[in-house]
Order: sequence, then structure tokens, then C-alpha cells
Amino acid sequence: MNTKIVRSKSAIKQPKINVITLGCSKNIYDSEVLMGQLRGNNLNVVHESDKMGKDDIVVINTCGFIDNAKQESIDTILQFSELKEAGKIGKVVVTGCLSERYKPELESEITNVDAFFGTNDLQNILHELGANYKHELIGERLLTTPSHFAYFKIAEGCNRPCSFCAIPLMRGKHMSKPMEELVNEAKILAKNGTKELILIAQDLTYYGLDLYGVRKLDELMRRLSDVPGIEWIRLQYAYPSGFPMEILDAMNERDNICKYLDMPLQHITDNMLKSMRRGTTKQKTIDLVNQIRDKVPNIAMRTTLICGYPGETEYDFDEMKEWVAETKFDRLGCFTYSHEEKTHAHTLVDDIPDEVKQQRVDDIMEIQQGISFDINQEKVGKTFKVLVDKKEDDFFVGRTEFDSPEVDNEVLIDAATGYAANGSFVNVKIDRAEDFDLYGTIV
Repeated sequence: MNTKIVRSKSAIKQPKINVITLGCSKNIYDSEVLMGQLRGNNLNVVHESDKMGKDDIVVINTCGFIDNAKQESIDTILQFSELKEAGKIGKVVVTGCLSERYKPELESEITNVDAFFGTNDLQNILHELGANYKHELIGERLLTTPSHFAYFKIAEGCNRPCSFCAIPLMRGKHMSKPMEELVNEAKILAKNGTKELILIAQDLTYYGLDLYGVRKLDELMRRLSDVPGIEWIRLQYAYPSGFPMEILDAMNERDNICKYLDMPLQHITDNMLKSMRRGTTKQKTIDLVNQIRDKVPNIAMRTTLICGYPGETEYDFDEMKEWVAETKFDRLGCFTYSHEEKTHAHTLVDDIPDEVKQQRVDDIMEIQQGISFDINQEKVGKTFKVLVDKKEDDFFVGRTEFDSPEVDNEVLIDAATGYAANGSFVNVKIDRAEDFDLYGTIV
């Protein structure tokens, strides 16, 4: 007797879980871990898909760092909650920094979101989505970046007292990840074709103090450097106060540790650094930059600065401009000050008009544009190892070891003159240079 098995439509077509990521590279990492766990539970998970059905679930990983980011997160939540209201999607779940910081307010204002979670609620989010946390999946992620590079989070939270920063409110105290766990994660990534690890944390240079009683970033760098298949290791978010100089020894010793350092310095005048509670002075900052450059002569240094912090005078700003012009950072980003509640700086008067803040940012970036142009001109005629990220129009687009994705310079290779596969390393001779782009030919 033949028995016909009838499967219901619901058993055949599983709802999609569409993860939307807002904010920084640390959120990208968190989304990838969440997606890896969902995939490990045999659920249908996608990242930022445009195609959604009426039963699909949207998970929004929010940012709550500064006003613009908060607004983008709120707009995104409203957008998907309206789609749910219209019956075009099934559920909306919100996680990340914004909901960690403002959960009660969000719950009372946006009532048709199914659930709000904070930054350390992975197991609870999985339970909400019908999944179980699988311990055996530690180190497994579903990359949202091109497979040849990955953001690599080595710690969570921050112990620094910076007056303007809300990150400790959202991410808690610094917690280093165990070194064995990180090495294992790097091995898994390398087996899956990842060639570049971009080390991230709220404070990289604090790594190990909480777990081992001493800073261990240099040891971690060497351990990761030993992983077969990892060709570039890059440091982002190094804190200047208590900077461990021994990481520069590791950089000099190992060819696969990029001569690149991202160190957000935020300001330079003594009264601004003191009010910002940065734990350093102008002279100490200048000395540190010089020491780093002396120890690794060809290092590319990136920094970020804040304009319009409460009480920033024209004198403060002029001093910062002069310092930027003298120091000649290889890479530099600049932001307007955002007055964040519950931070120490929120007790100060936000006394600088928005248009003045923006003008100061523009002035700094104009100086940096000239510096970047001059530095790039010196590269014309030289050959660099370039990692190819993508093909865009008539160019293959890549980066040198001195450039992080999204934020730094790019190398454009005319596709008519040679071929380069995504994720491959090629040697490129630079033919010409602009402010933030290099143009070259594969040799």
C-alpha cells in the first residue's frame, strides 16, 4: 500500500529572518555571530534583504552612539514596524545599543515591535526567534563582509572614563575574550578563505588586563599571526593612555601584521583633553605619536577628532588645526560633538552652535585633504601589495596594508589593463594619485 506524504506549505516554506545592521564594525560582528547561530539552528537567515514576505521576521541591530546614529536607528525601527502594521512582514525584533540604552522609552513609544533586547542578550534573542544557543558554534559566523576580510572583535565594553562617550552605558565594562577562543575563531575564518583580520574593540590596548592581569595584545597578535592563511592583521581603536609599546615590536617582527594603527586622539589642547577625561596631555600625545613613528618608521597612523566639545574656544580649535597640519596623520576622520545624556559631559553646557561645529570639521578635513594629497603623490611610481575588494564599473578596487575598508584610501586598477579576482593580492605600480585615491597598474 502506497502512503502519500502530504507536507503543509508552512513546513515547506520557512519564514526568512532578515538581519539589518546599523552602526559600527562591532555591530557588524555581533550580527554575524547572531546569524551564525541562526544558521546553525537550520533557520533561513539573510542580511539586509530587499525581498520580504508577510511571515518574515526582521531583526534590527541598532546603534545608539550619537544623535545621527540614534535617529537612523529610530527611523529604521519605525519603517519596519509600519510594514508589520500593514501586514507585509510578520515580526519586528530590535537589539543593539539603542535598545540597551533606551529600552523602556522605546517600548512605550513604539508598541508594535515584538521584542526589544540589549547588547548582551544573544541567548534571549535566539529563544525569541525559535532557536537555541549552540556552544559548539563559538567562533562560527556568517560573514556580511566580503569573505576575504573579517572584523575580529577581541573584547567587549570599556573601562575608560571619557566624558563624551556613552559606550560604557551600552556595552558595560571591558571584557577580554580568552586568547584560545580567538585563535580558534581565526582558524575557522582562515579555513573559509579569510585573509585579513581587522582587530576591533572599544579599547584594543586594554586587552588581557582583566583576564590575565597584564596587557596581552602583543601576544595575541603573534598568536594570530601564526594562523596559516592569515596574510594581514590590522589594529583599529587603540587607546593612547597606557599604550603598550610592545605591540610595535610584534608589528616589526611579523610581515603579516600591517604597519597600520588607528588611534582616536579626539583633541590636543590640555584643557580639552582634561575636560574630556582622556588621561593624557598635549605633550604626552605628541611624544607618543613621535615614539610610534620612530619605532615603526613606515607606519600609517589614523586618528579621529571631535570638534565643538563644550567650552572649545577659537584658541583651542586653532591649536588643534596647527597640530593637525604639523603632525600629518596618514588618515584622519573628524566628527561634531554630540551631547549625550548620562555622560559626564552632559553636565556641561553644549555651548557651540551646530553650524560652528560643522564649519570646524570642514576646516580640519580641508587641511587633511591637502596632507593626504601630498602623501599620495609620494607613492606615484612605487609598487604596493594590494588586496582586491571588489569590481566597480571599469575598475578593480583594492587597498594597501595602510588602508582599512570603508574609511581609508582605495587603489583603483583599470580593468582594461589587467585582471584581479576579488580577495586576491596583486602588486600594483601607482601611476597617479588624488586626495584619497591611488590609480595603478598590475605588475
